[in-house]
Amino acid sequence: MLCTAYELNRRAGAPVVAASQLTARALQALPGPLVRAPGLRHVRAACDIVAHARPTHDRPAFGIESVTVDGTTVAVRERPTMKTPFATLLHFEKPSVAGQPRVLVVGPMSGHFTTLIRPAIRTLLSDHDVHVIDWHNARDIPVEHGAFGLDEYIEHVMGAIRYLGPDTHVVAVCQPAVPVLAAVALLAAEDDPAQPASVTLMAGPIDTRVNPNRVNTAAATRPLSWFERRVVDTVPRGHAGAGRRVYPGVVQLTAFMSMNPKRHLSAHAQLYRDLVAGNTERAAATRAFYDEYGAVMDVPAEFYLETVGRIFQEHQLPTGRLTWRGQRVDPGAITRTALLTVEGENDDICSPGQTVAAHELCTGIPAEHKQHHLQAGVGHYGVFSGSRWEAGVYPVVRRFIGSASERLASSA
Repeated sequence: MLCTAYELNRRAGAPVVAASQLTARALQALPGPLVRAPGLRHVRAACDIVAHARPTHDRPAFGIESVTVDGTTVAVRERPTMKTPFATLLHFEKPSVAGQPRVLVVGPMSGHFTTLIRPAIRTLLSDHDVHVIDWHNARDIPVEHGAFGLDEYIEHVMGAIRYLGPDTHVVAVCQPAVPVLAAVALLAAEDDPAQPASVTLMAGPIDTRVNPNRVNTAAATRPLSWFERRVVDTVPRGHAGAGRRVYPGVVQLTAFMSMNPKRHLSAHAQLYRDLVAGNTERAAATRAFYDEYGAVMDVPAEFYLETVGRIFQEHQLPTGRLTWRGQRVDPGAITRTALLTVEGENDDICSPGQTVAAHELCTGIPAEHKQHHLQAGVGHYGVFSGSRWEAGVYPVVRRFIGSASERLASSA
């Protein structure tokens, strides 16, 4: 019903959206004196906001065509290197650059496309050879490809690490902290030669019993059956994934925005004022953020429900009960991989303390190969985007990866 209701609502609102788009364009095309008339500027701003006030299921482009390396602008080429029905491993190649540490970035599967962490990817590209797991929209994956749960997610991470090789550094942004740490632990338990040189866990729910927030409380106080009944639906006809059970991206978007409604209303009010005043640069930045934020993807129901149940309700990883295909996951088995954890001081999605909990679990990693960074003054998204990511978090990540690379080279 959720997906069907959304589709009906989207179709019903399509004429209003189309009319707003046409009106905004027509007003923008008026001669100079008219386009600057106060009344028309207000109408154009209102039409612009209405025209964009809707979620989409179109994956935005990463759009990273060049980056600066050692003061020189170099070209970036996006190339798929490995693909499954559920994800594509992308290599952001820099043909003119060699010798940089290889980094695998694993983003969340939580209602948004991997492009949401574009700021982190772009910054990493200046000093690293970057590969990214780009998750596919579940509504576009035919049901014959089977289920996709937490085990499959972990398997995808292990497959990417093995493909890239043992001198890889893994960066997990937000939700994938648990499956990434599990993947590294499983490789360590097998003494797999592909064990990564380092793993960085950024604002991820390793142990949500620590400093619980509204997200944790909402997940822990309702039975799993409640989530299955209320927020899981079936992809309707007309999509490649028709018949697949999913957690709709629009539900997650609504949940995120309802956590801070005043902030989003204030941002749109400021956007309106900027459009009226002609503050095009600031308006464009706000518009770009919400266009990205409003691009949603559906999540396989198995993965969503298992994440809620096994990570947020049962706390299987910190209590030693997490398994992968029947095999126990033991972070204590990790001995050759350095560990960095990063948290945001004001994070209301993954509270401080929940990610650093990984250090107590990784008993086999020497203390000198562990590091934690708490970034002052940032919320969840500030951990991997914005000015404090650039100036505060990224230098720590860069130095940590550099140190791990030097240790790897000296031991070879």
